[in-house]
Amino acid sequence: MMHDLLLNAKLARHRKGALHITRLAGKLRGDPSALWALLAQQFLFATDHTDYTRFGDRPIGNWDIFLNVINVEAQQAVSEERLCHVLYAPRKADGRHDDIRMKAALFIHVLRPLCWMGLLEEVRSGAGFKREEHYFKTEIWREVFKLDTDIHLVPNTRH
Repeated sequence: MMHDLLLNAKLARHRKGALHITRLAGKLRGDPSALWALLAQQFLFATDHTDYTRFGDRPIGNWDIFLNVINVEAQQAVSEERLCHVLYAPRKADGRHDDIRMKAALFIHVLRPLCWMGLLEEVRSGAGFKREEHYFKTEIWREVFKLDTDIHLVPNTRH
């Protein structure tokens, strides 16, 4: 995955049977924030994460919708179940989702990449079938994204 990311972001290329950094990568070595921004842009919005799914499923929606919903819902903490509820409405009479593939697509295409880029923090509790994951926005999220839904956020109380 990292190999493909570096090639697609034009930070590396193959030459004479070896992988070499490009001039762009050399320039960005002295500017970590610009390097992170380029890698985040490529990894989140340009990389096709379908290869990492079992069935080739994609989540329904786009990044604008996902980021704005997560921005509001993850202000305190949000579970995958809650995100699916907000994004796709409940599928069962009890308000729960049973579409595992839909949740998996959301995780693989949206939540995991956001976690890997340090924008969300995943906290797990429980074990086995009772395991739950909750997602929190990190300070990086607040620095990187300026979203339409920011006006609806109530600041967290810190003690």
